Amino acid sequence: MVQKAKILLVDDRPENLLALEAILSALDQTLVRASSGEEALKALLTDDFAVILLDVQMPGMDGFETAAHIKRRERTRDIPIIFLTAINHGPHHTFRGYAAGAVDYISKPFDPWVLRAKVSVFVELYMKNCQLREQAALLRLQLEGGGGKAAAGDAKEPAGLLAELSARLAAVEEQAEALSKQLDDESADAAAVATAAHLERKLTGLRRALDALEPGTGSSPSVPSQN
Repeated sequence: MVQKAKILLVDDRPENLLALEAILSALDQTLVRASSGEEALKALLTDDFAVILLDVQMPGMDGFETAAHIKRRERTRDIPIIFLTAINHGPHHTFRGYAAGAVDYISKPFDPWVLRAKVSVFVELYMKNCQLREQAALLRLQLEGGGGKAAAGDAKEPAGLLAELSARLAAVEEQAEALSKQLDDESADAAAVATAAHLERKLTGLRRALDALEPGTGSSPSVPSQN
């Protein structure tokens, strides 16, 4: 069963949160509400999120300050933030949003289809990264335990596991390639394109390490870094 991604919705007005939930419900992901910057930061302490939709105008800690706290934390600094605002103060205001770490800045009222499409891109990228981490963890387990099994004469099981790993990685590679083509065709955000390119580089490194483990390719390499 594929685990759903979590999307954090931050707005001090309940009616705005309700509207966002109605727009994003079609994505069939887990939507988490936060009515203030403080609530958002608390939610980010315990859960991982694919993307954050953050209202700019909030009493107390506004969206810019909330984003600054998010970007200072190592755990959350890479989560994409989409700013939502009902007030357009011109280019300077927009620049402040990007300077605070936003990947996009959308003025209300916004097109529901466009917002849903933008969020769906970051959800897909998040899911692909989760799949990549799972494959990397499985590969590490094989590399750490394969030596003992080979010494015991059990050669078929490692070979079978390598074949399974290769098949799973191929599926992720195919999905990542399709996503990259989709981003190229839709003039997507620069941040989304950069994230997809980073994912492809990590997939390439993992594929090379896996190919090196195949019989007849020499000694087993060390575990590749996934940083």
